[in-house]
Amino acid sequence: MAQYHSKPVNEHGIVDWSPEEDAIWHDLVTRQLKLVKQRACKEYLSGLDLLNLPINKAPQLVDINKVLKTETGWQVEPVPALINFDRFFGLLAEKKFPVATFLRTREELDYLQEPDFFHEIFGHCAMLTNPEFAEFTQTYGELGREASDKERVYLARLYWFTVEFGLVKEGGATKIYGGGILSSPGETIYALDDMRAQRVDFDIHTVLRTPYRIDIMQPEYFVLDNIEQLYKLSKMDLMFHVKQAMKAGLLPPLFEPKEVTHA
Repeated sequence: MAQYHSKPVNEHGIVDWSPEEDAIWHDLVTRQLKLVKQRACKEYLSGLDLLNLPINKAPQLVDINKVLKTETGWQVEPVPALINFDRFFGLLAEKKFPVATFLRTREELDYLQEPDFFHEIFGHCAMLTNPEFAEFTQTYGELGREASDKERVYLARLYWFTVEFGLVKEGGATKIYGGGILSSPGETIYALDDMRAQRVDFDIHTVLRTPYRIDIMQPEYFVLDNIEQLYKLSKMDLMFHVKQAMKAGLLPPLFEPKEVTHA
């Protein structure tokens, strides 16, 4: 992670992107647009149209904020490359989405473990124009802000399997709304097409108990009936379900441990 540092944002909300960074943005966007048009859910595609992101240069936060403010009252907030959970949940609770202002290098064009500017803007901001999704995300932030450290670990799984890697039913097909998928060319195809991936109906209790790894293609995805289901989730007593999941414990992981050590 040492090679990545967020770029400064001036008093007008402008980042001084370099010509190479603009070129990387162009390459990332043009490649991904070809994939998401047939695979992303209608709410994401509608949001992408509203954002009207530039192709030939990296966008500016002020332009994104104008759209988000009008649609849902949200804003994007520039942050360092890494922030702690307190700040993360606090920002979401205030309808501010944290965005690290650095772009991946060309050597890591295909995959980056850390969320960079492309992931946050192209992957997430389109869905933040949707009121149901935006309400769910704010409620999630409010819950996380008050949760204990252990409760936050369980809540993190809810975020992972919805905001980052969620799928949704749409007109007899399955579509993508999770930003972790929509910013990854490989996973955009894998999540819908690969026979190895399990796609199961969304169940809050199962989601909260399902382990995940950040550095592999997801072995399992949870599918919503519709995006409105997120809004309904935001009106449930989610912390009750967190406590129930904590009592039940984790389900067996569907992946190998990251590191195998031998005595």
